[in-house]
Amino acid sequence: MLREADNYFMKQDEPVKSCLLALREIILHYDENITEAWKYGMPFYCYNKKMCCYLWTHKKYLQPYIGIVEGKRIDHPQLIIEKRARMKIMLFDPEKDIPVKTLKGILKEMVALYR
Repeated sequence: MLREADNYFMKQDEPVKSCLLALREIILHYDENITEAWKYGMPFYCYNKKMCCYLWTHKKYLQPYIGIVEGKRIDHPQLIIEKRARMKIMLFDPEKDIPVKTLKGILKEMVALYR
């Protein structure tokens, strides 16, 4: 039986599905203390049991994104705040390669907030 997070990813259409699955792998393999949980109806990632980021698809742009819970504490040009007070997101074009180096740099800053 698939977990709720697995179901979420499997229900996505390509190429968004592949992009989200790749982002999931990058996040989960970035640090051994990052785990996946199903919260608020979406896949959340926790660092030492504290929610740090999540994956979702932007309703307006229809692009997958990573939401950084404490995003306002990270100053990075690829992170946008939109109308959020605390979180920032990074959009990904599912037709292009994921900028892994940039993403890992953001994950490094994110993890540092929880240490």
